[in-house]
Amino acid sequence: MAQSLTVIAVLKAQPGKEELLKQEIIGCISPTRAEAGCINYDLHQSLDDRTCFTLYENWRSKEALDQHLQMPYLQALLGKADELLAAAPDIQLLERIG
Repeated sequence: MAQSLTVIAVLKAQPGKEELLKQEIIGCISPTRAEAGCINYDLHQSLDDRTCFTLYENWRSKEALDQHLQMPYLQALLGKADELLAAAPDIQLLERIG
């Protein structure tokens, strides 16, 4: 059986681009949640720093995550990274141990 995988991705918007980044990510939520390998895909915004967004994701397997990373809607979002993000995303891949 494949090992499930948790992803925590922190994205920091360029100043003034917070709303645009938020809307772009929100546009990916529904199709991502419809992917067979997606367990959950949740977007959060920091209360302390409104330019900071965190995606909390759980995937059925590494293969499911790899398929997600190739989806056209995600590729379109990643193609706008230089325009929207202040820095490269901080992405952690985690396995549940307890």
